[in-house]
Amino acid sequence: MDKGRRGKGNTEGLRQELVTHFRGERNSLRREWVHQMTAKRLLEGMTPQETEAEAATIYDTCVECLETAHYDSAEAYAKKMAERGVLRGMTSEQILGGMLTLRDVYGRSLFGKYHTDMARLAAALDVYEPVANNILAVVAMAFIRERENVVRQQQEAIRELSTPVLQVREGLLILPIIGLIDSLRAKQLTEQLLHAIRTNRAKAVVIDITGVPAVDSKIANHLLQTVDAARLMGARVIVTGLSPDVAQALVYIGVDLTRLKTVGDLQGGIEEADKFLGYKVDMVGSTIAAAMKG
Repeated sequence: MDKGRRGKGNTEGLRQELVTHFRGERNSLRREWVHQMTAKRLLEGMTPQETEAEAATIYDTCVECLETAHYDSAEAYAKKMAERGVLRGMTSEQILGGMLTLRDVYGRSLFGKYHTDMARLAAALDVYEPVANNILAVVAMAFIRERENVVRQQQEAIRELSTPVLQVREGLLILPIIGLIDSLRAKQLTEQLLHAIRTNRAKAVVIDITGVPAVDSKIANHLLQTVDAARLMGARVIVTGLSPDVAQALVYIGVDLTRLKTVGDLQGGIEEADKFLGYKVDMVGSTIAAAMKG
């Protein structure tokens, strides 16, 4: 047998020796891990039953990864944690701090086992540390992906809330836009509006941009495209609430204003839409009532 095969065989033999050790010390090491995490306040929000179940599963998963030198089980467990919402309800300190604490518990256990044979200890750490670091990376990436997913969901919810399409009355929709508009939001705005036009069979739409602080050429062109798309679906679009700065910007960047029907404010836009739809507005006391002409 050549030297390379001998070295590989020695490594595999040591790997199995470590697996046997960690499984033999499972109860004591797991208790020590939970004790240390409790002292570091990394288990807040978890019941004793949850702590027991998660600690046992994570411990056994790590030993399995060490035994096989593969990380499928760690990735599968991290995915299940994300699906169950476990990662979503935990802080980065709890997730990463808990895994680092387990790594230290394992490491100290190896020191206790091999402290009289430093060469053997060094060899054991050479086998153990890459596995521990890879498991930590798997869990960290799962946590990051879940956080990114939460952020995306929150951003989508905020966009939906910030661009509501409201039905004022039959045939009339209002789209109040507040805040800065980027390309993604502009695209979503158009999709929501066209869907609402179709769903409500709207004939007139008032887009109010009073709350939009700035409009660049890209957003202006997208607004024109939205108006054209709504027109193709049979709805007339009235834009209201242009600020002096936005109006000057539209002129400066050369927007074809003949394609836009603009009115000074939202109330005026609604009145203009009512005229187009054939409504008349009667004042009855303090109440405004809209009725069809004739």
